[in-house]
Amino acid sequence: MLRTAAATLALTVAVLSLPDDAAHARRQGRALTIEDYYRVTTVGGTQMSPDGGWVLFTVGHRIEEDNSTRSETHVVATGGGSPPRHVVHGGREVANARWNDESWIEYSVEQERWKAHPARLDAPERIETERSDPRGRGVAAGGGRGGRGGAAPVRSADGRWIAQLRDKEQPRSEPTYASAFEERHQKRFKGAIFDWKDFQRDGEPFPAPDPTARPAQQLVVRPAAGGDERILVDLDLRPAGLAWHPDGSTIAFTADPKWRDPLLYSRSDIWTVTMDGAVRQVTRDTYNYAGLTYSPDGRYLAYTRTYGTDMVIRQKLNHGGPRDLYVRPAAGGEPVNLTADWDLEPGEARWSPDSRHLYFTATIGGETHLFRVNAPGASGGKPVVQQVTRGPRRVAGVTFDHAMTKIAYTVTTHHEPAEVYVAAIDGSGERRLTEVHRRLTDEIAFSRAERLQWPSHDGTRIEGWLMFPYAYDPSKGPYPLIVTSHGGPHSATGYTFDFKDHYFAANGYFVLDTNFRGSTGYGEKFKWATWGAWGDKDGQDVMSGVDYVLKRYPIDPRRVGHTGHSYGGFMTNWLITQYPDRFAAAISGAGISNWVSDYGTADIYRTKETEFYGTPWEKEARDRMIRQSPLTYAGRVRTPTLFVHGEVDQRVPYEEAEQMYFALRRRGVPAKMIQYQGQAHSISGHWNNVHRMLNELAWWDQYLKPRQRGGTDLQ
Repeated sequence: MLRTAAATLALTVAVLSLPDDAAHARRQGRALTIEDYYRVTTVGGTQMSPDGGWVLFTVGHRIEEDNSTRSETHVVATGGGSPPRHVVHGGREVANARWNDESWIEYSVEQERWKAHPARLDAPERIETERSDPRGRGVAAGGGRGGRGGAAPVRSADGRWIAQLRDKEQPRSEPTYASAFEERHQKRFKGAIFDWKDFQRDGEPFPAPDPTARPAQQLVVRPAAGGDERILVDLDLRPAGLAWHPDGSTIAFTADPKWRDPLLYSRSDIWTVTMDGAVRQVTRDTYNYAGLTYSPDGRYLAYTRTYGTDMVIRQKLNHGGPRDLYVRPAAGGEPVNLTADWDLEPGEARWSPDSRHLYFTATIGGETHLFRVNAPGASGGKPVVQQVTRGPRRVAGVTFDHAMTKIAYTVTTHHEPAEVYVAAIDGSGERRLTEVHRRLTDEIAFSRAERLQWPSHDGTRIEGWLMFPYAYDPSKGPYPLIVTSHGGPHSATGYTFDFKDHYFAANGYFVLDTNFRGSTGYGEKFKWATWGAWGDKDGQDVMSGVDYVLKRYPIDPRRVGHTGHSYGGFMTNWLITQYPDRFAAAISGAGISNWVSDYGTADIYRTKETEFYGTPWEKEARDRMIRQSPLTYAGRVRTPTLFVHGEVDQRVPYEEAEQMYFALRRRGVPAKMIQYQGQAHSISGHWNNVHRMLNELAWWDQYLKPRQRGGTDLQ
């Protein structure tokens, strides 16, 4: 079902005051350097205190010496007037900080638990008895007092009971040998033996354990005040997402009844269990359910629903279906789709204390914001989605006070990393609480990014952002251009701080980011527009963006490069084969080159069975895989290309880069490979990030700015 997003934005709120492009352009400061990478911190982990007076948050510092990230806990008053305070205990960093019901901070230091009032951090009190789990107050959007979580203990709303999942014991069997000779040779074996289908998962040791051989789990409850536990669920299931009914009589959870069948994709049905152990499977329709949470008045169970992968394959759909927010009467009855007329994708929801609204975050274009929707019977009856926060930015880590009169969250823009903000529950009265990056932003003139919209070749409107070179002066053009494509493809770029983009811009490049078709945040039709033909329409969208900026900005069409990672790497491989005369250089990060060889060697084969309509042994699907594989057209490539890949990538196996690299070298096209030892798909680690940026800039300078730097070759 394809829908429109009209009538979505109905709530009047105060718009965040952010610097406009003109004001930003007037700022003076030096250019960003690669050494500044270690000065940029990550701000997140926001938690508002139950009384709404304080916000806990974390600050992550990148440490060059040992390639680590040091995390600090800070607290700031929501009323402003005083700077944040670093939460330490005897000069040592604290861990696992959280609010208790009295709005004191509880934290760990060397396996001991302490608590302190946020206004008196220097007078902590030791907690003699470890408490299992708070009631979810002050957690991010999607949390709730009803208790939610997976393996962590979950306390009932009245505080009387604690529910927990526990693996069932499995019998252990010791190997037997026919002889000492056989035993010696079996134990001398160095290698891997496996006989299950899902033998690889990116970022895990090879072979990955058989997911169908894991133990089932019991759902047990015990009195919070102490006493004997009781087993409520003891079936061949692995429950998740526990949610207590407010009266403590029932627990809802999700579980896949077919989880041991290796030929089926995982799914999650809704189940309930009463305190006397009566288990009921509520759904049996092959949809996927998640984010269970009861309304505080106990009338409704809310959840998100998406299409199951087996459903898409079985029906040979040309889309992956919507993600919607539902409520179901707890006493029985038909569910209600609260977002049926809303063409975006809601995150997990949190109920208001009066059970009249649910709050959730969602991506809308390049922005991310908080929304709310009325429950059945509230605000006139018909569900209407309303936008709470606004402005050209991305909001994350939304957290509420207990009464849900305030919200705290982080805000990220193109030219500034995340900072902590607070506002009223309707988004009004917004205040910035932190200036973590103030010294950095005062010293460095981060490049401005201009939002663009243009028509693709078939008239579809595309959104993107053009970042300007440092000290941009039109008279000094034409400038080189780097075009980047995001991963996914079902994700989106937007208002977020990207150090690499700023690093390239600081070195004299325009940088263009596009949300081509397949991106999220623009509705279902846009998201699924590339089904069955990855690279076609989305490739046209990117190229139309290149044409758009070439006509309007002083950019040299002979000095344009393209790059991206994951799906962006595939797009790089695809575009240099389909538009061989348009790019002077390219950098392909962990990109597919051969969809046929990728099937069975990658840990996500579902994308081929859904969006390519089948497997390589089915002719129609095989023909489509061959047609959409960049390797098929490698004979056209003339673009010098740098390939960047992790050695043990199991999402896009290393051989994908190797095939494309060899094809170019075999034809005499300049190509270079950087393989990161021991790295999975994401290629993580500060040392790797810096090394990669240094070498990528050298590649751009070699082919897009030859007269400036020549062919510097960094190792």
